[in-house]
Amino acid sequence: MRPNFSSVVSLSTYSRPLVAACLLALTMTGCSDNEVGDVSLGLFTTKDIKIQIFNDPEVPGVTCHISHVKADLDFSDPSDMGISCRQTGEITEEMIENVDKTKSGEVIFTASKSILFKSMKIRRIFDTENQTLMYLSYSTKETQGSHKHSLSTVPLWGTKAWKAPVAAN
Repeated sequence: MRPNFSSVVSLSTYSRPLVAACLLALTMTGCSDNEVGDVSLGLFTTKDIKIQIFNDPEVPGVTCHISHVKADLDFSDPSDMGISCRQTGEITEEMIENVDKTKSGEVIFTASKSILFKSMKIRRIFDTENQTLMYLSYSTKETQGSHKHSLSTVPLWGTKAWKAPVAAN
């Protein structure tokens, strides 16, 4: 007895729209309102450098730009990242009063970098002695023997929040 192939539908009939939908979904996954740059790492790679803008929620006069690699078809993005923060508006004494003054500071931004517990975080730490806001971006998972990290600082000199350091006795 011969099998009846007349009822079998060609896979190619459904595969083209499916492939098109998957490609569209992949291109949309990297899009976000805070993305200000997208640099391809080459024609034959699925990795891009994404540049995002982030405004400090407690100190809106500080804007940070974060660069990181996004790998669209991988389960985990690379841990490398960079951060650069600058004063882009007024910084007042009232804003600084609301900032965590402990040595470990506080996490003010988190983004997932993997389906398995790896994330990128930004922590704001205040250097009271030098009147400087420090922004540390780091990976929560060790890769190649290191927790990847980057640091940027915003001095309060010249702002309404500046307080002259008190000399130690």
